[in-house]
This record gives sequence, C-alpha cells and structure tokens, in this order.
Amino acid sequence: MSDQTMDTLGRPLRDLRISVTDRCNFRCQYCMPAEIFGPDFNFLPKEKLLSFEELTRVTRIFTSLGVQKIRITGGEPLMRVDLPVLIEMLTQVEGVQDIAMTTNGSLLRKHALALKKAGLKRVTVSLDSLEDERFGKMNGRGVKVETVLDGIEAAAEAGLGIKINMVVQKGVNDQDILPMARYFYEKGHTLRFIEFMDVGNSNGWKLDQVVPSADIVRMIHKELPLEATNPNYYGETAARYRYVGTDKEIGLISSVTQAFCSTCTRARISAEGRIYTCLFASEGHDLRQVVRSGASDEEVARFISEIWSVRGDRYSEERLKNTKGLNRKKVEMSHIGG
Repeated sequence: MSDQTMDTLGRPLRDLRISVTDRCNFRCQYCMPAEIFGPDFNFLPKEKLLSFEELTRVTRIFTSLGVQKIRITGGEPLMRVDLPVLIEMLTQVEGVQDIAMTTNGSLLRKHALALKKAGLKRVTVSLDSLEDERFGKMNGRGVKVETVLDGIEAAAEAGLGIKINMVVQKGVNDQDILPMARYFYEKGHTLRFIEFMDVGNSNGWKLDQVVPSADIVRMIHKELPLEATNPNYYGETAARYRYVGTDKEIGLISSVTQAFCSTCTRARISAEGRIYTCLFASEGHDLRQVVRSGASDEEVARFISEIWSVRGDRYSEERLKNTKGLNRKKVEMSHIGG
C-alpha cells in the first residue's frame, strides 16, 4: 500500500466518506430545509448513484492510495436499499481498517443488527435536542426524540460503538447543551458538539449563530468538571475532553472558531459519484464518468491521485480570516453527508 498520496500541504489521504444517497426522511433546517427540498424536489434516480459493485471497486482503489477508514453517509444512508450488503462488501476490501456510519438514528431499530452482522463497527447519530417540540421543529418532520433514542438503544444492543453529534445554534438549541451533556454522561455515550457551519447554500448561516466550543466547555465544566485529553490519531476532527475521574468523554468540533484544516485527511464521494476534497468545496470531480468509461484500476487511481496531489483546500482557516468574502457556491450537505 502506498503512503505517498500527499496533497500540496503535506496531508495524506487516509479517510474516505461515501454518500450512498441524497435522500433523507428528515428536513433539518441546516441541511435539507423543507421549503427547498419539498415534495416536488427531484432526487437522484438510481442509475445516477454508484452501484455497490462500483463503490466497492472505488474503495479498493482508494485503499491502494492510503485510505484506511471508511464512513458511510447520505442524505440518510439507511434510505439506500440493502445497505448492509454494501457494508459486507466493503469489509472484504483489503486495507479497510474501520467502517462507520453517520445517521439520524430514526431507522436504526430496524437495521442495527443487520449492520453489525455485516461488519459495521460504529455509528454516529445526529441529535440536536432532547425536547420533543424543539426536535420535531428542527428535524422538519415532527419525528419524536424517543424514535432516535430507541435507535441508539438498538445500536447499543447490537454491539455497535456509538457517538452522538449535536449541531449547536445560538437561539435555536443552545439551551439543550447541558441537558444533552447530562443525559449522555449517564448513558456513557460520547457526545460531540459541532459549531454551526456554513455548509451548502441553503441553511442561512450567520456567524452570530455560532456558539464557540470554548463557551460550551466552560458551561459544562461548571457542573461536570472536564479535563482536556490527547487526540486518538492524526487528523481527528474533535478536540476531546474527559469528565474528571471517569473514562467518559465529550468532543468539540470547532470548525468555525478553531479550524483543523491543517490535519484534514478526508476525501468525499458525493451521492452522484463526484470526488470532493473539502466539505465546503464548490466543484467536484466526476468519478462516476471515469469509472463507467471502462478505465482500468490504474487509470482510476491516477485520476484520484492527481486530484489529491493538487489539493490545497483550507476553507475553514480562510473563513476565520475573512468571513465576508466566503459566500461562494458550495456543495449541499445532503449530497456529501458532512
């Protein structure tokens, strides 16, 4: 396996995030607002999605270039029919050390056991509030908190590792920070607070809606004392804090106030089979066309290598310096899965 796939800033290619669908059963305001993604919205037809065989082949090529970790995303990945079949195929790929999935949790009760049997190691569940009315409003579908908590329980019963992601927006759900911290402290699942980001073009992002991670740490520390702990690996996105005297943790993903571009090792394949080298990228590279053109594995590998080797993305660091100048068009979260 090659370790030489570096970008212009010396960042290796280590992680691949695969969006398996652009569809979702939620309409969260910061990702797929209902007024844009309404009943008449044209989602991708099946033939525009990479097949399981194509995704497996592409994963094998990415691992030959240094990728070790795979994360399945969406839309809501569990809306892709027979997803456990893909998971099982990917676990057979030499070089894949870890497969995880990000989900809204609403379909986990139904699928958790099959996912675990297929070889999935971990799930990250998005949950932004424990208060039913607020959560129902935020998910745009009136889905109850209990549905997601039950999905988390099912994942735990199946033996999957679990993390919870909470996107914090000032004036929307910042009052839920402490209740969420208390609840998942008791449950023993790692909760990660994510600063509200300007992903895509439809979430109406403004800097004054960001609750800085440092404020979140201070707030929790007053009630449940925290101590900083070391990253698990190079390129880890979350700053980790341990509850003093325990092995329980929280994480902070501070992509607005403390950008971590300098250690970013992630490539993304969107639902329509385009490669993106940054979550905030404007343009992707058409991998689907290359894969379906009859190109050999070596040619596909060269295509990917050439994209990565000229990568210089550092959007979040640039945002810190110049918030006003960054209102460029960006790929939508529902196609790239975060």
